[in-house]
Amino acid sequence: MARYLKDCSVSCKYSWDELQAVCRRQKLVCKHLAVTEDDFSDYVVDYLCNYRKIKSQEFFLVKWKGYSDSENTWEPHKNLKCPKLLQQFRQDMRLALLRDNMPLDSSSLEASAVSFILQRAKQRVKLQRWEEELNRACQHKGCIFVRNDVDLDGPPKDFTYINNYKIGGGVELNEAAVGCECTDCIKAPVNGCCAGASDNCTAYNDNMQVKIRPGMPIYECNSQCQCGIDCRNRVVQRGIQYDLCIFKTANGRGWGVCTLERIPKNSFVMEYLGEVITSEEAERRGQMYDQQGVTYLFDLDYVADVFTVDAAHYGNISHFVNHSCNPNLQVYNVFIDNLDERLPKIAFFATRAIRAGEELTFDYKMTIDEVDAESTKMDTNFSLAGMPDIPINRIRMECKCGVESCRKYLF
Repeated sequence: MARYLKDCSVSCKYSWDELQAVCRRQKLVCKHLAVTEDDFSDYVVDYLCNYRKIKSQEFFLVKWKGYSDSENTWEPHKNLKCPKLLQQFRQDMRLALLRDNMPLDSSSLEASAVSFILQRAKQRVKLQRWEEELNRACQHKGCIFVRNDVDLDGPPKDFTYINNYKIGGGVELNEAAVGCECTDCIKAPVNGCCAGASDNCTAYNDNMQVKIRPGMPIYECNSQCQCGIDCRNRVVQRGIQYDLCIFKTANGRGWGVCTLERIPKNSFVMEYLGEVITSEEAERRGQMYDQQGVTYLFDLDYVADVFTVDAAHYGNISHFVNHSCNPNLQVYNVFIDNLDERLPKIAFFATRAIRAGEELTFDYKMTIDEVDAESTKMDTNFSLAGMPDIPINRIRMECKCGVESCRKYLF
């Protein structure tokens, strides 16, 4: 019987808040519930729920972290030591009053305003938890932040963050059999280092920026090489190096990604990760995604259209990167431990210097000049990723990238 139950699971009957309350009362530390020893002695404000002013004195209804709603209390302003939460509450209250056409100096709130403020507060809590989950899951230097100042949507459902390809049924990886013996893989490559073994050029300069044209493959040093992780021919395998933010776009493009740091031209930014599936399985899923009006299928057609990456349910931050007709990211095929040319890694490099705060984008209909015949081309339906439910092949989907050179339609 045990072997049949091994993969079974049931939902917990307690809510997140109730579990936190149990931990606090039993003085149990739980990293996943964000309960620490500091929570045992101090009362922590989770969020503010309501507002009233009595004889010029402000009072706030407080939801205490780790305690149920029934234990909320009204507290005067002087008792609260949470300036950030107070600022957020005042911003939400102002929006709620404007929505209800109420005076901004109201001494109490209508039920609709309280409902809006509660939804915003609970949304922030959910997004904060999701942000913490993402950073626990990721294995790269760059941190991930989450922001939604547009609507009341919380984290996406049924999405698991991964750091490497998830190999699907019918797909096998062939690990690298040999490695290089270089002492300096960039300045003094032996026999051309790993790239030379495949009759290709070294892809990076001294600053680990890509120097070859799009369409040419990148061969990085692998687990069999004599060099260490500090080797300058190990770029993609180091992972994301920049702090990035998943944010909700204001023009109906769903979630997007922006950089919180300046990214130099030709620098590696991120991989496109997901579940690697066969082309037959991709066709089956594609038909299903077409009915939903979404798809995250990326054909690995470097030498043959045999495998596809599906990032719908498994992926990294690239899952949220939007399309642009004038993108700041360019695709390269990368080979590290797996030298099967049908299964390259898909890496995004900056086409130009990218400012801090700028949205990251790539062209869903990306093509390479014909001279670079060995290029990667996006799946023709990829431009539907993250879009609303629209029948395929019946209307042309409008592009909302907003650049001057916009093609007006995604397909």
